[in-house]
Amino acid sequence: MAEYKRILLKLSGEAMAGEKGFGFDEENCMRVAKQIKLLNEQGIEIAIVTGGGNFWRGRTSKTIDRTKADSIGMLGTVMNCVYMSEICRACGMETSIYTPFACGTVSELFSKDKAVADLKSGKVIFLAGGTGHPYFSTDTTTALRAIELECEVVVMGKNIDGVYDSDPRTNPDARKYDRISYQELLDKKLGVVDLTFAVMCMENGVNTLIFSLNEENGIVNNLSGKLSGTIVY
Repeated sequence: MAEYKRILLKLSGEAMAGEKGFGFDEENCMRVAKQIKLLNEQGIEIAIVTGGGNFWRGRTSKTIDRTKADSIGMLGTVMNCVYMSEICRACGMETSIYTPFACGTVSELFSKDKAVADLKSGKVIFLAGGTGHPYFSTDTTTALRAIELECEVVVMGKNIDGVYDSDPRTNPDARKYDRISYQELLDKKLGVVDLTFAVMCMENGVNTLIFSLNEENGIVNNLSGKLSGTIVY
């Protein structure tokens, strides 16, 4: 883990919900927070983006305007970040929350300089609210903030344990990759991350580590070389 100084951790909303499938699985989130604390104590600077799929997925709505649906999703990520921030605080860490739009006293407006200063001071920072604009996924937010904050790697905790050549939930013969390039990911249209994320990370030389958030000590293990997920480069 010593090779990484600054990481961006992406937590999917579904993984935060655990087996409940909706809302928060506090036991699961506490396990994640304890791993974050271990990394934090080792001097690794940690920025976190959460998805919002444990509350809302705008693209699945067939009734309301897409722009408004995406706004609901952004607010879902704010709730997730506030929740995970408080779980981390309960474990003894200092945290701050940034959003690209005003949320009263809930968060601060995102500023690279302030966010980097917080990281350097040892705070775990949460980047909520997506990009602040519709039609951009939280994967895109993850790539954008990782590049802006000069993170060395994106660590993506999902409800699936890596990148497969087909959906392992429907194909028992699906093959998992240990390593795969962004270009191959795009060429094969594997869909584990969105296209904008893949292109941005590829063009800016940011690798991604994809693993299951439900794995015991998955964050720590994968960052320390005990790879169970997939490295995308």
